[in-house]
Amino acid sequence: METFDRIDRILAKVEGWFIIGLLWAMVLLMFVQVALRSLYTYGHFRLANEMLGSLDWSGPLVQLLVLWLTFLGSSLLTREGKHIKIDLFGTILPPKWLPAREFILALVSLVIIGIMVKVCTNYLIMEMEFGGKSLFYLPSWVGQIILPLGFVLLFFRFLIKVIHEGHQMVRGQKK
Repeated sequence: METFDRIDRILAKVEGWFIIGLLWAMVLLMFVQVALRSLYTYGHFRLANEMLGSLDWSGPLVQLLVLWLTFLGSSLLTREGKHIKIDLFGTILPPKWLPAREFILALVSLVIIGIMVKVCTNYLIMEMEFGGKSLFYLPSWVGQIILPLGFVLLFFRFLIKVIHEGHQMVRGQKK
């Protein structure tokens, strides 16, 4: 269990730094686009329009970075327990049942995310076989590798949650 927690902490640091880098890249790319567009529109600088034309790849890249940012951010939020929860039973069940409820919710989430890992892996394999080119003439699957990878990160985070909640339930029953 301690090994999982250590991996989790290291992974969280790497994800955090990666998220910061992605955000900076997105902000800089969009700032340059807006600045060049404004220089051409309001300042009538032709060079700004030519430069903007050479940055036509930046829009699709920012869209791809948003996808990466979404998965990495959701993984970090899941680690911190701040992920989206739809919980009807939290107010209905007595407090002594909360560990069991948390365990069941984490287990169900783990199963669903496991299915999503499989689906996204199959999708990525199809993209590798039949997909075209995307940004910078790279195969389209290169940017989309975050789909199965992101769900693997979420799977890992929910696996840790299942283990923690299982220990919590066992400790609660021993008392």
